[in-house]
Amino acid sequence: MDLKKLKYVSEKREKDFNKLNIFSQEDLVRHFPRDYLDLTRTDTIASAYHNDVILTLCEVLNVEFNRYSKRPYVKALCRQGDYLFQAIWFNQPYVATKLSCGEYLFYGRVQNKYGLGASMVNPTFERADNNLKLKGYVPVYPLAGSLTQGAMRMAIRQALNNVPIVSAIPYALQKKYNLLDLKSAYVSVHMPTGAEGAALAAERVAIEEYFLLISAFKIIKGDGETARLNAYSATAEDVKNFTSRFPFEFTDGQKEAVNAIYTDLKSPKVMNRLIQGDVGSGKTAVALAAIYMAVKSGHQAAMLAPTEVLARQNAALIQRYLPEYRVEFLSGSTPAAQKRAIKKGLADGSINAVCGTHALIQGDVLFADLSLVVCDEQHRFGVGQRASLTGKGGAVDTLVMSATPIPRTLTLIFYGDLDVTTIKDKPRSRQDISTSIIPERRYADMLAYISAEVKKGTQAYFVCPKIEGDDEGTVMSVTELYEELTKKMPGVRLGLMHGKLKDKQKDEVMTAFRNREYDVLVSTTVIEVGVDVPNATIMVIYNAERFGLSQLHQLRGRVGRGDKKSYCFLLMGSDTDVARQRLSVLKNNSDGFAIAESDLQMRGGGDFMGTRQSGHVMTDLKNLRFPVSAIFTAKSISDDAFSGGFDITALRAAAMSKYNKLKDVILN
Repeated sequence: MDLKKLKYVSEKREKDFNKLNIFSQEDLVRHFPRDYLDLTRTDTIASAYHNDVILTLCEVLNVEFNRYSKRPYVKALCRQGDYLFQAIWFNQPYVATKLSCGEYLFYGRVQNKYGLGASMVNPTFERADNNLKLKGYVPVYPLAGSLTQGAMRMAIRQALNNVPIVSAIPYALQKKYNLLDLKSAYVSVHMPTGAEGAALAAERVAIEEYFLLISAFKIIKGDGETARLNAYSATAEDVKNFTSRFPFEFTDGQKEAVNAIYTDLKSPKVMNRLIQGDVGSGKTAVALAAIYMAVKSGHQAAMLAPTEVLARQNAALIQRYLPEYRVEFLSGSTPAAQKRAIKKGLADGSINAVCGTHALIQGDVLFADLSLVVCDEQHRFGVGQRASLTGKGGAVDTLVMSATPIPRTLTLIFYGDLDVTTIKDKPRSRQDISTSIIPERRYADMLAYISAEVKKGTQAYFVCPKIEGDDEGTVMSVTELYEELTKKMPGVRLGLMHGKLKDKQKDEVMTAFRNREYDVLVSTTVIEVGVDVPNATIMVIYNAERFGLSQLHQLRGRVGRGDKKSYCFLLMGSDTDVARQRLSVLKNNSDGFAIAESDLQMRGGGDFMGTRQSGHVMTDLKNLRFPVSAIFTAKSISDDAFSGGFDITALRAAAMSKYNKLKDVILN
């Protein structure tokens, strides 16, 4: 249904909706709130904690507009009883024309730290009279362009009246599982009467979403199994002899993974397997065993990695453990003459294995007999990118590896098209990393300690959540941190890395850090991918409460990769009970899967399931909070639908329609 058929949706407003990937009224009703404002009660600012979001009634005494500051601001002096505080709006000059002396309702975030008194930053406001708009339990949506919350709510309400919303779950199963009517659930998500109703509605919408996605993966997995074309002659004895080349004995988890791969490669169907394991669980050694099975059998193997540093590292490992075979490294920065030689060797079969970046996917890279593709750090690549590489051979076997621990609950959603093997144990040589939550008063002591340690020859990472700070001043940017550390850690060699650097620049900085040209690397989360720098023993993470626990665990795993004792320091921008509770899970636990389960329970299904770490939207539910139990319920209903004698013709169509709508983001 056309957006312009809605009242008050002009051509300009339609373009603003398009910026949010909203192109139809159907898209509009699936644009879920990112939050809700609970305007059923007011709080006093004096009783609010730092970073609390509150609704408060106050008197504005004075309004000041500074247009000449680097960041123009409007500042209001406010009174609540005997308590005075300031409210400030950055880069919003229009506030000065809307605000005057008198009583107002403010809704926003409280800043209350360092003993400087409370303030509110960029609050929403309206005059306190008898015609209040700020009331009830109000949805808050992601916006773009000139869209306002009021315009978004009005458009969604209209679309809800126009769009037919019908469940694909057979009616008998809706009754069996006591499900809400789907249309009513959508209405309650967008126009809730309270928190409980919104939560129940979100759960119902999530059940429908994951029911369709799980059902689609059932269909794809059942319909898409490919018969084997490539025979593997490597024997179990060959594989056992190969694993003895390593200076350590494989763990039980590694042995189980190697056996699963060997069984797959000997089966009549093509392998599509995920090996997931915690940081340092030895997935790369397992991948090398798979590559050995391919080249020993006379075939070619390719290993895809997201960065040049990681691809080069993998190539060096394969060359080390398979010295009798020709192994090459290929990336966008490989010199032209060398590229031509490598492409020729792959095409004529004289190269047995190749490690590379996206350069391997290019159309002019051809193989004589590609039988195995290994995809490292799978969450950085979509199915479509893997398919571009596997399409260069006939019925190619695929092994993907993920160092991001995914709870058992979620593997069906993220990897419904793959068989999953989990390596749960770690090599005995791995040390636990001491993790500490550092209070503000100990910050200077921490910097002094790290300065002393790096001068002894060790290295450290300092990680920020953002390249740029925010108007509220709650997030330290990576460039601000770099400047601060330059002043506070004299004599320490600092490197800077973030996502706005070109790939070549990032690789150069990372290589320089590995080569000990820098003592400290100040970075965003781009260092999360598994590059091995054994000499780095200290990880410092700023605004740690803004990260998911699994991502913090990944970042922590960048240290402790050598034989030295390693440390992780967590700094909080918001020292709340909830933040401390979450970070204490990380402090007291080194098991990535247990941490991921805790993260899932604390953050809710919507936060965890809406996006992958690469930023790809896995489903339409990225803003919708729902309990993890919704995923279990969706799986149970799907199992019943496929095995309970129901006519699934319509279900197949609906499930594949859902998959096809999401396919571009799932595959890429």
